[in-house]
Amino acid sequence: MFSFENDPMLIDDREDLIAVLRMRFGVLNGELIQEIYEIEDMNTLQRLILAAANAPSWEIFLEEFESGSDSFRLLGEEFNPLADILTRRGDTDAI
Repeated sequence: MFSFENDPMLIDDREDLIAVLRMRFGVLNGELIQEIYEIEDMNTLQRLILAAANAPSWEIFLEEFESGSDSFRLLGEEFNPLADILTRRGDTDAI
């Protein structure tokens, strides 16, 4: 079980991550929220907030979430928030 007696910045980042995920992808299950509240590393939380905001799909976000703290950069077209729009327009040179 998580404790609310943590660093206030960690709590804020956890809440921010949950809020971004809900805005982008809808309802979250309790298990994922529990896993988010178990994250104790500020850098991991900030990376996941960026991933949540930029991942074009839930599956891509989950890949980043499950990569753990070893992942430190968001790379490639998986995190280009405009890639899908540009592809639909046929503007693949801009990708």
